[in-house]
Amino acid sequence: MEFFRKYKKIIIAVIFLALVALLGYLIWQTFFKAKVITTTPTNTETTNIGGLSLSDTGDPNYSDINGDGNLNPNNPLPNNGNNGGTTAPSGNEASDLAVGGITKIKTVTSAPVLNPTMTSNNQLRYYNNNDGKFYTLNSSGELVTLSDKVFHQVQNVTWSGDGNQAILEYPDGSKINYNFNTQKQVTLPKHWEDFSFSPTGTSISAKSMGDDVENRYLITANADGSKASSLSAIGNNAGDVYPIWSPNNQIAAMYTRGVDFNRQELFFVGLNNENFKSTIINGRGFQSQWSDQGDKLLYSVYSSDNNMNPSLWFVSAQGDNIGQNRTNIGLSTWANKCTFATNNEVYCAVPENLPEGSGLFPELANKTSDLLYKIDTATGIKKLIAIPENASNISNIMVASDQKILYFTDQITGQIYSIQLK
Repeated sequence: MEFFRKYKKIIIAVIFLALVALLGYLIWQTFFKAKVITTTPTNTETTNIGGLSLSDTGDPNYSDINGDGNLNPNNPLPNNGNNGGTTAPSGNEASDLAVGGITKIKTVTSAPVLNPTMTSNNQLRYYNNNDGKFYTLNSSGELVTLSDKVFHQVQNVTWSGDGNQAILEYPDGSKINYNFNTQKQVTLPKHWEDFSFSPTGTSISAKSMGDDVENRYLITANADGSKASSLSAIGNNAGDVYPIWSPNNQIAAMYTRGVDFNRQELFFVGLNNENFKSTIINGRGFQSQWSDQGDKLLYSVYSSDNNMNPSLWFVSAQGDNIGQNRTNIGLSTWANKCTFATNNEVYCAVPENLPEGSGLFPELANKTSDLLYKIDTATGIKKLIAIPENASNISNIMVASDQKILYFTDQITGQIYSIQLK
């Protein structure tokens, strides 16, 4: 009894931790390990949520495009460790050009960078973590500063399409919009987050996160923060709201609402309370990229149909075509590891192998090696174009419109590298 009294707290803590671990294991076995059989939903009636009138016209069956461009709802998502059975070509010699095998890479920056971008006029721009300055790659391939100003400890950067403005976020919650043409900055409210610029760069969309849950809104404002207006209340649903402005200036944001374990309904939010259609997406963990013209959406989700790993899809996302031509591309990767080079051509980094559950826990893929694919969204054809000669965990893919060079960031080193496409 003396022993128990002496170590009572330690014994209770050990028992508690063991129970928590057991409960976590049982939850994983019950909800994540088991396969879930999905059913075909009926169309929902038009609803009005947060002042936005929305209707569901999505087909819940995933599909691939056949040669004739028609949907094939009976073609299931490939579900194996090497992304649809693709095996890296053999051979030890690295090619100068990306022709499907091991390919040489070149180092572009010697220091780690933050949130690089390829601007609409084909300029590579980025923030240098070491010296706190912004740089661009000029036509001669030289790195030059965008400004002499030093920005210390920037935590996140959101660029305008032309790269002339950037919203900078700091560890203390401060936010500024800096204009590289005028070399001037304006302060934005600290409670704004998840910014997106309009195609012209004159406006932004964001979430306004007030302390009170009833004071949280999806908003638009001028790029300098003036004339802010609410699009919709978001309450406790901020995690399901995505301020991502479409290139055709029709959509300022999207949001999702759960249908069942493996499906969500995706809504499109316009600037003038438009009654846009909605569509069904087969999974959770939604990430997206707009095509250059804003008529289609590339997105990734994870589900039990794919071992809780991400699946890559695209769908029509403009006007009456919203929800049409939804296609499972058959690659296990995230949309934020992709970029549109043209309205139909997409480049993606695809992990050679993914541990089960990587969609739920992306950190499981932090040390995977990526292959580079090119996808034609008009035909559904995907092609392995390069295996970087040095194993790379790729992010921030950037390709100019001439598609001669592909740039990317390696998540391990934080540096920018390039691969010659042509």
